[in-house]
Amino acid sequence: MPSSRGFRRLAALAAAVCAGVTLAGLPADAAPDGPALARQLVRKVTLDSMNRHLIAMQRIADSNGGRRAPGTPGYEASAQYVSGKLTAAGFDVSVQPFPVRYSQPLAERLVVGGANATIHMTLYTRNTPVGGITAPLAVAPNDGSPGCQATDFAPGAFTGKIALIARGGCTFTVKHNNAADAGAVGVILVNTADTWLRASLASEADARIPIGGVSRSIGDSMAAHAGEPVTMELRTLDEMRTGKTIIAQTRTGRQDNVVVAGAHLDSVVEGPGVGTNGTGVAALLETAVQLGGSPRVNNAVRFVFWGSWEFGIVSSPFYLQNLNFEQQLDIAMYLNFDGIGSPNAGYFVYDGDAGPFGSVQIEKAFTDYLTGRGVQTEVIPLAAMRSDQLSFMPLGIPTGGLFTGNQDRKTAAQAAKWGGTVGAPFDTCYHESCDTLGNIDRAVFDVNADALAWVTATYAMSTEDVNGVAPRAQRAASRTAAAKAAKATVSLG
Repeated sequence: MPSSRGFRRLAALAAAVCAGVTLAGLPADAAPDGPALARQLVRKVTLDSMNRHLIAMQRIADSNGGRRAPGTPGYEASAQYVSGKLTAAGFDVSVQPFPVRYSQPLAERLVVGGANATIHMTLYTRNTPVGGITAPLAVAPNDGSPGCQATDFAPGAFTGKIALIARGGCTFTVKHNNAADAGAVGVILVNTADTWLRASLASEADARIPIGGVSRSIGDSMAAHAGEPVTMELRTLDEMRTGKTIIAQTRTGRQDNVVVAGAHLDSVVEGPGVGTNGTGVAALLETAVQLGGSPRVNNAVRFVFWGSWEFGIVSSPFYLQNLNFEQQLDIAMYLNFDGIGSPNAGYFVYDGDAGPFGSVQIEKAFTDYLTGRGVQTEVIPLAAMRSDQLSFMPLGIPTGGLFTGNQDRKTAAQAAKWGGTVGAPFDTCYHESCDTLGNIDRAVFDVNADALAWVTATYAMSTEDVNGVAPRAQRAASRTAAAKAAKATVSLG
């Protein structure tokens, strides 16, 4: 009779087949050959155990205003939960505090043509006065790089007005500064997709005028009101707080060739973040718990739960800046896990082609595992994937990871491969209050968690294909063989 895990896999397979998908329920023993540790870890990291971590995050959020954002009681409770599980699993856990600017919307209001429209503040925006600002709307030309050149703003055409600028071609900060230089009193960014846009300036120092973001459909309708007065109110609570990064490393394995795996623990202020990034956290945490603090590995594994992503990628660069060059050199690779159980999911693997040497091999490790499970994958560019791997790449550290999509919409070709709804976002609740326990495809989540466990354990045994560091036993055998060959040569002479 199948085990309870077997029944769950059969149920997942049946559900997937009914949906036109033939991949998410395949058994773990269909995976490629690999270390015994990897096979054992995949069996031990169960959906039930990971789901318990997700329930914990949901309850923590529910008890703390619906959020687990950095610098809030909800994040503190999340950090204590993760730390407690790691300590119980035999890890020495360290906590790295860091400064983070907490930003919570107090008012997000947009009135166009007498009707209310949805707008989201841009991180680090300058506040409007209470009641907002009212000014004529001026539309920047959408020429492929809208708002990216000073010439996009005709002299006098934007003075005293609110600039409507499409996304793309350059950073939000460049668009914002060009509009401010042209005399605009506010900026409204328009997304390229018909989903909300919560953008970010590079830093608080860049904030000169109020700036927010709208969906493409709202932006398109606003363009018809060029020259008419619009009202925009963006006010936020901004203050410096202390975030925390949770770090745990195995006591066994080489300490100078460490496999680092990370996920961000924080949520946005708008919601509990159980899907994003709770799924990445739950899978990484259960992998650490089942591996334990003193496993029989050749390379140490460092599990990191980052303390700030939603308020900008702050904690991972802070962490790396506080390592000296030799400590950075000890890091063999970085594996990153964002949301890995989106409800209208895709199977995305970070594209290693543009990453530091060794990133291609990491991509192949994930792809080979998932392909062995019957999963068709797509690559997502490392640079386009806004997450913590961006902190490791400039240091030459090989990177890779998994992702199941957020606001982008699923194409017909993707639905043919993976099932789901054509034209719908991979995750309609991304960064919203509905990102709850009900916002997860658990069959997809289970398969991705298996890939996470498999690849992490495989590299814990050997990173030779990434950086040439062979396992200790293999190196010893090679030295013995070389010594015997040398001795034989001497005796023959």
